[in-house]
Amino acid sequence: MLKVSNLSKSFGGVHAVRDVGFEVPQGIVYAVIGPNGAGKTTLFNLVTGVYTPSSGSIEFEGQEVAGVAPNELAKRGMSRTFQNLQVCMNLSAIENVMVGAHLKLNSSLFAGMVRWPGLGSADRVCRTRAAELLGFVGCERFIGAHANSMPYGALKRLEIARALAADPKILLLDEPAAGLNHTETHEIEELVAKLASSGITIVLVEHDMKLVMNVSQRILVLDHGERLAEGTPDEIRTNRDVISAYLGEALEEV
Repeated sequence: MLKVSNLSKSFGGVHAVRDVGFEVPQGIVYAVIGPNGAGKTTLFNLVTGVYTPSSGSIEFEGQEVAGVAPNELAKRGMSRTFQNLQVCMNLSAIENVMVGAHLKLNSSLFAGMVRWPGLGSADRVCRTRAAELLGFVGCERFIGAHANSMPYGALKRLEIARALAADPKILLLDEPAAGLNHTETHEIEELVAKLASSGITIVLVEHDMKLVMNVSQRILVLDHGERLAEGTPDEIRTNRDVISAYLGEALEEV
């Protein structure tokens, strides 16, 4: 579904990502791990069109998409969340999710000015779908809530619900468990597994190694912007280069 080849990105003289390549088959959870500054979020920003690569190729479903704008990638079926929350705090929870469906709605100024009959019906369908997605991610009790009244853990799941509103084929999750307690992290772990079982391909950046090992089928390890290793959780768990560079001896017990 996703193929990255010889991908590089430099900011001035700093090589944030250097000659990275990997492939993500359809229907799996593919994790990207590495220490702070390894280039994980930069890699996500390249794949999702936030940054344009200095060199290299990104193919999504067989089509070259390097440098394609994020909104165009969303139309093609690629959604993402962010390491730092990007929730509209001045909207309700359900309105936040509806924002994610804007590409599928008639946003014509003319249609709004003339009160096009189908707009009201489309809005009701969208609102119903948004409520269903809030339930899917475990936020059903916040359907009537305002975003600024929701706890942090629920806001992380709200952002996932909004990404799902675009009906993605592939979903990139940037540290969905960051800042969460043990219970909230377990809920995110269950949600990622639930998303994967629904048929959505997941690409995951995450520091919680227990979560990564439990939900991923393949793992890419970055170090200083370069590919250090790639393999199954068992292969990564016992890879001496990975243990030495990042994870520590405790990984063998995860």
